[in-house]
Amino acid sequence: MKGKIYLIPNFLGEINESDSERSFPAENVRLIQSLKHFIVEDIRTVRRFLKRVDKAINIDELTFYELNKRTRAEDLPTYLKVAEQGNDMGIVSEAGCPGVADPGADIVALAHQKGIQVVPLVGPSSILLAMMASGMNGQNFAFVGYLPVEKSDNIKAIKRLEERSVRENQTQIFIETPYRNQKMFQDLLFALRPQTRLCVACNVTCLDEFIVTRTVAQWRSVNAPNIDKRPTIFLIQG
Repeated sequence: MKGKIYLIPNFLGEINESDSERSFPAENVRLIQSLKHFIVEDIRTVRRFLKRVDKAINIDELTFYELNKRTRAEDLPTYLKVAEQGNDMGIVSEAGCPGVADPGADIVALAHQKGIQVVPLVGPSSILLAMMASGMNGQNFAFVGYLPVEKSDNIKAIKRLEERSVRENQTQIFIETPYRNQKMFQDLLFALRPQTRLCVACNVTCLDEFIVTRTVAQWRSVNAPNIDKRPTIFLIQG
């Protein structure tokens, strides 16, 4: 019998330990304690994550397989040999849910091809949590990832998303590299119509969580939020 692949969400940042069950169920802890093989984006980060989950975990007894932009496609099948031999494995994202804006999707797709059961675990997704808290259309929404870096291209992309939002009554969700958040925010205020709603969801679930929805006109009348170098989700609805 083949093992299972468990998709293990990671914390989104620093939280109060008393609040950990808000985003990390106790059942996840028990499952992690049973696993010996992990597919991860960065070994050092996941070592810290595992010790945060349970200080008693013996890291030296575990085997890690790195899956990131340096991983060769031909190496992926070798990662799943352990599961094909009957051992359960875990996939851990750097933050949030594996497979969502995350390279874990590649290994999950391969697991399906090989007939290995994939089991998603409950945990924090900044994208969905931001959608929930935005007050925007949760019946019809799209996550579009990163927008172009070049300012002129970014402005055009923002306007296209706004047009699509109006045309389809669809919430548009996107992210930016944290050190460019302030630039993105300014581009949004420049490109969007005054009546378009903009939600800024920063450090979701963390100690300094900030989630606010305003019209663009309202955002233009207040001080810009401090979102520099802090993981942020942007949502718009025209």
